[in-house]
Amino acid sequence: MKARTIRAWSWVHKWSSLISTVFLLMLCVTGLPLVFTHELDEVLLHEPWQPRNPDGPLLNLDQVLSAALALHPGEVPAFMSFDEDRPVVNVTSRAPDAPAGQYSFEPIDQTSGQVAPLVAGHPVMEFLLQLHTDMFLGLPGMLFLGVMGLMLVAALVSGVVLYAPFMRRLPFGTVRASKAARTRWLDYHNLLGVVTLAWVLVVGATGVVNTLATPIIAFWKDTALKELTVAYDAPAPAGRRASLDAAVERARAALPGMTLQFVAFPGSTYSTDHHYAVFFHGDTPLTKHMTTPALIDARTGELAAVASMPWYVRTLSLSQPLHFGDYGGLGLKIVWALLDIATIVILISGLYLWLAKRRKPS
Repeated sequence: MKARTIRAWSWVHKWSSLISTVFLLMLCVTGLPLVFTHELDEVLLHEPWQPRNPDGPLLNLDQVLSAALALHPGEVPAFMSFDEDRPVVNVTSRAPDAPAGQYSFEPIDQTSGQVAPLVAGHPVMEFLLQLHTDMFLGLPGMLFLGVMGLMLVAALVSGVVLYAPFMRRLPFGTVRASKAARTRWLDYHNLLGVVTLAWVLVVGATGVVNTLATPIIAFWKDTALKELTVAYDAPAPAGRRASLDAAVERARAALPGMTLQFVAFPGSTYSTDHHYAVFFHGDTPLTKHMTTPALIDARTGELAAVASMPWYVRTLSLSQPLHFGDYGGLGLKIVWALLDIATIVILISGLYLWLAKRRKPS
């Protein structure tokens, strides 16, 4: 490789690394506990609870919806989700004139119609997740972190290009322990960088995809979902909608063997103005993160379509669990955590090498 080419790649590697290092360190440090979100929440928030009538019949979804809306007169339903380990249905509603993002949330005991204890994330974990996701800046923060992710990819690619000519003189993985501290740290930096390369590329790329979640969902709704409204000229009035319980059963019949995840009501983010969007997911560690909605006509209760997600939404669905190693059990999460720690060492050592070089007498 020519000296001019090496200088160009060195420039790319230096500045892509320096510009993104602080933010990538923040992402790695906050991401470490987030890998174990489920396990930590189970330890920190576990509270024994029994349904009011554990041996009694379950209320149907129309009864659950009525019980939740009775607590918030005048509001309209937006979403309904289902706890996996207890007979609780979570109903999200909002006032028709409420600002965007302002909702009411009620977990309803399906055995009695009474309010169940709210299961929410630990405040510390919620803080870390928000910081990791958008730095409390909303969509601009997400997009900014996406740019930092692209900087990481540039640093990785340029690092590999520079590592090749460097390794021509030394065996792979050499650490020159007898040399000066800066040389030893350079060897550790290069070795860890190559060893973790594939993992960091995967986590970095999926992180970039995750920062595009809002525009991806908006594009899906404005294109794929919008095509389904061609035959409709007005939304179904809220008071004259078909039975929700019957709509969910009709959707379940259209997608046998899948697990009910949540329902989006007409007019909400994940539906159209004319349909119940009933979302299901698979039962394997991978397919449980991939959803398929059945759209039910809110006026008639008839199946309108099974709207398979387009490739870009499926990519988003897969990138979220892959980013945190949340598809292979605790063992994979431990591997993710160890690689995260190695990445922290790479970032800190890279910053040290830059500072040490600047302080070196000329």
